[in-house]
Amino acid sequence: MSRIGKFKGIIPAFYACYNSDGEVSVEQNKKLARYLADKGVQGLYVSGSSGECIYQSIEERKKALRAVMEEVGGQLTIIAHVACNNTKDSAELAAYAEHLGVDAIASIPPIYFHLPEYAIADYWNTISKAAPHTPFIIYNIPQLAGVALSLSLLKEMLKNPNVIGVKNTTASVQDIRDFKDIGGEDFIVFNGPDEQLAAGLMMGAEAGIGGTYAIMPELFLAVRHFLQTNQVDKAQQLQGDIVRIIETMYVGHSNLYAIIKEYLRRYQNLDLGGVRAPMTNFVSQDDHIVTQMASMIKTAIQGYSVQ
Repeated sequence: MSRIGKFKGIIPAFYACYNSDGEVSVEQNKKLARYLADKGVQGLYVSGSSGECIYQSIEERKKALRAVMEEVGGQLTIIAHVACNNTKDSAELAAYAEHLGVDAIASIPPIYFHLPEYAIADYWNTISKAAPHTPFIIYNIPQLAGVALSLSLLKEMLKNPNVIGVKNTTASVQDIRDFKDIGGEDFIVFNGPDEQLAAGLMMGAEAGIGGTYAIMPELFLAVRHFLQTNQVDKAQQLQGDIVRIIETMYVGHSNLYAIIKEYLRRYQNLDLGGVRAPMTNFVSQDDHIVTQMASMIKTAIQGYSVQ
């Protein structure tokens, strides 16, 4: 197996799991990890955007990652997002992730200040040096980070032998092809936008990491299966249904992840708590959205004979 073989597949972005007091819950982290493992996903992406990382301390992120590793480490491929908004904390989190034995670490660029490319490269390489035996994945999400991964920056980062791939969350699937062409065969690109998984896989991505995968893993697994078995029309049709489900979630007053967690509480017996302020928690006026998306997910699973 190549060094990227274990990263191929469907990898849900893991949600922040809180108890009734709003503190990180070891029990619920383990319960969600087990639930997703039983669904047949290939891995988990822990403490990224869906994990509310920018609203958690590094100790909270360590606690969540440790719980996930205790439950499914060695069974699933675990990618730990370790970026904080300063190099010192990011390096500490990276070293801890390596100590736990994660399969890879990942990082967005520093946010807020617009840094030159050499400073971003130094930030990423310093994080990587703190976990010298662990593969490193660049997380490209310019609409939130405020800076995009350029081809010149990627070429610079490829001088670091630990850099094995890019999680690409941009609207252009051409980026996937460009990154893959530069990185070569032993370099993996993860499709980021859930709404374009099929297109991303067809453009060269070998895996997907997404924030809505965990509420309908069967559907994303099916998209990949249909493409692998040359059922392109089915993949395209299912991707369209997924887009409509996601669009339904976005029209509520509540934060997207609050709606997701309410769905998991009602229909999957997973109580992950709320979302952390300043994000808005679930409100009852969005009840109809949860009911509608549950119906849409169920119908799609049944309609595509997804097991």
